[in-house]
Amino acid sequence: MTRWAIVDAGPLVALLDRRERHHGWAVDEVRNLAPPLLVCEPVLVEATFLLGQLPAAQDVLLDLLENGALRIAFHLEEHLAEIRALRKKYHDRPMSLADACLVRMAELFDDHCVLTLDSDFTVYRKNGRKLLALIHPGR
Repeated sequence: MTRWAIVDAGPLVALLDRRERHHGWAVDEVRNLAPPLLVCEPVLVEATFLLGQLPAAQDVLLDLLENGALRIAFHLEEHLAEIRALRKKYHDRPMSLADACLVRMAELFDDHCVLTLDSDFTVYRKNGRKLLALIHPGR
């Protein structure tokens, strides 16, 4: 069965940083997913920041975009109302911009799982009350 995914910053960092505790998990999961992995720009910014001490890994992240393994599949300006509503709904967490974009992407790409290390995604819902399909090390 083919699985597609929307990817969060944590698994990208784990994939590119061998010292990260979830590196092996991330490598195994990505191998089992159909390319391209969908991503949004806030996730790329977050991953690049977290890889700040590893400039070669930052370059590999850009290479993944260039070779089509990652695809930016979200334009924030087209979904501002929905992003605001999600951030308001989860104000008690508080929900990051990247997380809100990923939840919105899960609404748009209903056949995709969210590949994440973030346990907040077990709380977030798409389309009001629908659970997100997750690929998470705790599952």
